[in-house]
Amino acid sequence: MPAPTRKVLGRLSLPERTFVADALRTETVGGVLLLIAAVAALVWANVPALHDSYESVSHYHLGPAALGLDLSIEHWAADGLLAIFFFVAGIELKRELVAGDLKDPRAAALPVVAALCGMAVPALVYTLTNVTGGGSLSGWAVPTATDIAFALAVLAVIGTWLPSALRAFLLTLAVVDDLFAILIIAVFFTADIDFAALGGAAVGLAVFWVLLRKGVRGWYVYIPLALVIWALMYNSGIHATIAGVAMGLMLRCTRQEDEKLSPGEHIEHLVRPLSAGLAVPLFALFSAGVSVSGGALGDVFTRPETLGVVLGLVLGKVFGIFGGTWLTARFTRASLSDDLEWADVFAVATLAGIGFTVSLLIGELAFDGDATLTDEVKAAVLLGSLIAAVLATVLLKLRNAKYRKLYEAEERDDDLDGIPDVYEEDDPAYHLRMAAIYERKAAEHRRIAELKTAERLAEVTGGAGGEDDRRA
Repeated sequence: MPAPTRKVLGRLSLPERTFVADALRTETVGGVLLLIAAVAALVWANVPALHDSYESVSHYHLGPAALGLDLSIEHWAADGLLAIFFFVAGIELKRELVAGDLKDPRAAALPVVAALCGMAVPALVYTLTNVTGGGSLSGWAVPTATDIAFALAVLAVIGTWLPSALRAFLLTLAVVDDLFAILIIAVFFTADIDFAALGGAAVGLAVFWVLLRKGVRGWYVYIPLALVIWALMYNSGIHATIAGVAMGLMLRCTRQEDEKLSPGEHIEHLVRPLSAGLAVPLFALFSAGVSVSGGALGDVFTRPETLGVVLGLVLGKVFGIFGGTWLTARFTRASLSDDLEWADVFAVATLAGIGFTVSLLIGELAFDGDATLTDEVKAAVLLGSLIAAVLATVLLKLRNAKYRKLYEAEERDDDLDGIPDVYEEDDPAYHLRMAAIYERKAAEHRRIAELKTAERLAEVTGGAGGEDDRRA
């Protein structure tokens, strides 16, 4: 007997759907704030009367110099605030590995392969563009990242009814994407290592892990320890955001019998609004302030480094993710969910070309020391993300009517028990509840029918009597 065909991007389980909905709700709000911060940065940096103040604030230094932490505001945003973002990313990744889609190797294959192809192809596009154009290869990693918050903000602004399976696919892509972005930062953008500081950070992480396993609670224990670990990691020469993801991965994300939420999920619920609503928008405010004059934007398409970033985000991302998804389905003998078409996957892959936060960070690291090229690459990231957002908007809007029907079917709850009906189709109790509902409705309709029939008979009888009297 042949094995049944496995479906990809099908309906999520109810717990996974609930988790994804909660996570995306916060990310969407954060994404809107991110858009506002990016626009504010561009206005602040490009209005002549305000430009000098933007530079002064961005490059204002503060922090204890004796600890090697006398940093500019821009530097604090990139190394400090983004550590919170990567801490949440670490928790997300841990949860996906132990309780989410990445737990099942067969289910994990699709987003992992799609994410890897979605990073490799943009890097290849950038490399080929710069090899042929004689540019610098240092920025090959810039177009490899996807910004989930920015992508969700686009979805919120255009009002699409993207099905939860595609939203979850986008979220999982971004989680895997973040993991490999962290590895890229750690491996390729670490020059000199202070092994004493690195050893201290490792000891701090070990203490952090032991305290978690011993069940020690209290923010007053973990926050000071986390700050020490972060400071040591920063001084080691390895990008300080690595400390954030390392601590996130150490949290337990499996629930015990007496727990409504695991410690990791609980902490993520507390920290995610801080990350999405404050840390990432502030990073955008001090990183996205680049010159966007007509000449500067025109130069994006003439310089190989900036052209490679734009092509990597707009073309490399879409063909990498779409190609990886199609190849995975093809060679694992899986088929796409009956509710979706490959055009939907292509549209989501286009949306993944929005590479804002991590792309800006990698751009700063890749061209450190060349302020002009750094700003030009940032402008390329903004422009490439904008083009990807516009293309995704057009493609998703073409299917929005179909998406709305899928959404309404997923949300339908005729028995009013708080659980969508599509998740109860195999439950006998659900069908008994629906039978009772329909029986009550049928009884009500029979009562109304009998009442209307009696009223009609009364009208006929009364009308006939009146006509006889007039004849008499």
